[in-house]
Amino acid sequence: QVQLVESGGGLVQPGGSLRLSCAASGIIFGIYTLGWYRQAPGKQREFVASITRGNSANYADSVKDRFTISRDNAKKTVYLQMNSLKPGDTAVYYCRLVNTNYWGQGTQVTVSS
Repeated sequence: QVQLVESGGGLVQPGGSLRLSCAASGIIFGIYTLGWYRQAPGKQREFVASITRGNSANYADSVKDRFTISRDNAKKTVYLQMNSLKPGDTAVYYCRLVNTNYWGQGTQVTVSS
């Protein structure tokens, strides 16, 4: 069956960096657009970034120039490099096969001093 497993979350100080990973199994990874989403406490889940099968990336305005999405089709993994983190980036981060109902379980990112 399809599985998406995120890792790499944690506690980081403002201005710091984290790299999230999402490993997929049970799919032909290379044909999908992959996305990262996040949900902060009391807020709706929101789009963060996506990357197509052709490596075209798209970002939410709030993370543009700070976050970078990438993929390694051989490893069936999508990454989210997050730099210059702010307290407002605190959320549970989820990966998703875009335009499907397949989501990972999420990984917590907390930005705090």
